[in-house]
Amino acid sequence: MTKTLLDDAIGHHVWASEALMTACAALTAEQLGTPCSGTYGSIIATLRHLVASDRWYLSFFPQGAQLQPMDDEDEIGLDELVTEMTRNGAAWSALLATGPDGETDVPETDGGWVFHAPLGFRLAQVVHHGTDHRSQVCTALTGLGIEPPDIDVWKYGEETGRTSAVRSEATS
Repeated sequence: MTKTLLDDAIGHHVWASEALMTACAALTAEQLGTPCSGTYGSIIATLRHLVASDRWYLSFFPQGAQLQPMDDEDEIGLDELVTEMTRNGAAWSALLATGPDGETDVPETDGGWVFHAPLGFRLAQVVHHGTDHRSQVCTALTGLGIEPPDIDVWKYGEETGRTSAVRSEATS
């Protein structure tokens, strides 16, 4: 199956979020709830926000319409967050599989105003938002003296078989 230009970007977004939440499962409730200066908030609050916002971004598309809205104030645990991020990932993949045009206007109506943004722009925001908050959680982990997991794009490529290294005869 041919991948779209955004499959790896969204695939990494979902994979890295799930990997980070899985790594955080080893933390105590106190560690998860510790505020971290300069970030969104505690580790658990940031992860809840990341998944709930991802769900909100999906709500603009038919592929996300079947998913229950999430509130980042809900007391959702890490296992459920991983499950919900997996659901988000399936919805993102379904959207990308339709071969959408990045210039398609995706309006958002709220409080008497309409905000317009093309699909490609909205998907860029999804990837940026996830990266920003995952980075904040990694900063919080480091502040606790815990080595964050390797969740960069190269690790994603290695783990998913999207990259490979082959020794060149010229350099052997």
